[in-house]
Amino acid sequence: MKTLVYSLLFSSLSSELGSALETISYSNYIRQYQMPSGLSWDASSEVPPNGSQFSNLAIQEGGARLDLHTIKSSSLSGLTSYLLDTSYVGTYVPVATISIRSEDMTGVIPRTRVDIPFYVDVTISGLRTGLTDPAASKSVKLLHHAQSYGVGGSAIGIDRTQAILISQSAISSNGQQKLTFAYTSVPGADRSKVKGEERFSVFSLADYQAPEMQLASQYIEILPIADATISGISNNDVIKSNLPPLTLTFNDLYPKSAIYAQVYKGDPVLGTEGTKIAASQFIVDPSTTEKSLSITDYGSVFTSDGRWTIELNTVTPFGPERLQTPSGSPAVLSFDLDKTINVNSTVTTIE
Repeated sequence: MKTLVYSLLFSSLSSELGSALETISYSNYIRQYQMPSGLSWDASSEVPPNGSQFSNLAIQEGGARLDLHTIKSSSLSGLTSYLLDTSYVGTYVPVATISIRSEDMTGVIPRTRVDIPFYVDVTISGLRTGLTDPAASKSVKLLHHAQSYGVGGSAIGIDRTQAILISQSAISSNGQQKLTFAYTSVPGADRSKVKGEERFSVFSLADYQAPEMQLASQYIEILPIADATISGISNNDVIKSNLPPLTLTFNDLYPKSAIYAQVYKGDPVLGTEGTKIAASQFIVDPSTTEKSLSITDYGSVFTSDGRWTIELNTVTPFGPERLQTPSGSPAVLSFDLDKTINVNSTVTTIE
C-alpha cells in the first residue's frame, strides 16, 4: 500500500441571505471510501471553504472515492445536507473536474432560470496513450442527466437514481472542454415552468482493480419564470373617484430578486422608469416564492389626471425585467384618471 496525497480545491461556499428572522451557517466535511471494500472514513470533520489536505488513510490498489459535503444549519428549518462534489483517486485513474457557471453564483449550488444559458467546463488530466496501458487509463465517460423536482418540489430528499439520461460521450484526450447550454433539458410540458436540476458526471471505466467509479460530478438548479397579475383595476378603466384597492399576485419568484410596482404617465413603454409604489416593494425570501399583496393607500403617486400605466417589475441576477402574466403577456395595465369635477350652471335674473 502507499499513501496518496490529494488536493481538493473547493469553490467558495457563500452564505445565502435568509429572511430577517433566519440565521444560516454552513459546515463542510470530506468522506473517504476505500475501494473495493467500501470502508468509509471522514477525512475531516470541518473543511474550510477552500484549501487542501493529506489523506490520513492509505490508498489501496482499488483507489478511493472522496465526497465533499456541506451541512446547512438554519434557525428556521434545521439541518440540510448537500453533496457538493465527488472525486476518485487511484494508481492510474485519470483526474476529472467539473465546473458549472451561470449568471447566478450567489448560493452554494449554481442555479439559473429556464430561459438563461449556463456553461459547463470539464477538465481531464492523467489520461494515458500507451499500447500496453490499461483501458481504464485511456478514456472516461461524460454523462448528462436531468431531473424534475415536480410541482412545488425541491432538491431535498429527491431520488437521483430516477434522473433521465440526456447524453453520454467518451473523452479520450486530456484538456478542458467548454460546453454551452442555451436551454434546460429538465422535463415538463410547460417549458417556462419546469423546475429541477441538470447533473454532469465523469466516470472511469471498470477494470480488474475497481468497478466503474464517479470521478467528478456537479449539478445546477433550474428555476421557472415568474408570473404576476394585477387586479382591482382593469385595462382601459376610467376612474373618476378614489383609486380602488389593488391586489398583486406573484408566482415562482426568483430567489433574492427585488419586486416592485411602478406607475408612469401614458401607455406602456418597455424600459420606462416610473415612480415606485412603496407598499409594493420587497425582496424575495428564497423559501417563499409565492406572494400576494393588498395595496390600498397609493394615490399620492398619481400627480394629475390623464392616461396612466401600472406595471410589475423585478430585478434578478440576470438584470431588470418587466414581469409577465401566467398567459405570457406583460404584467401591465393602463387606465384613465379623471377626478376633475366640472359644474355646469346658469345665472338668471328677475327684473
